[in-house]
Amino acid sequence: MRAIVTVIGKDCIGIIGGVCTHLATYNVNILDISQTVLQGYFTMTMVVDVSDLSMDFDEMKRQMAGYGKERGLDIRVQREDIFDAMHKI
Repeated sequence: MRAIVTVIGKDCIGIIGGVCTHLATYNVNILDISQTVLQGYFTMTMVVDVSDLSMDFDEMKRQMAGYGKERGLDIRVQREDIFDAMHKI
């Protein structure tokens, strides 16, 4: 199963490394990643494989959101099928 991870916040050193390290601890594999900085704000979108997730999906979402809050980031994780359904025209 795949999921979409979005990260938004003020740009600072270590955002990509921290998010990727946390995902790796949950056995999440990053399939694709895009990031940019817009007028001082960091934005990143990732497509990840959660097939080998080491915990419940909802718990991983909560932990990633909590990590983001600690760093001043908005981190959201959505199942790919739900993300696709929300963004269809």
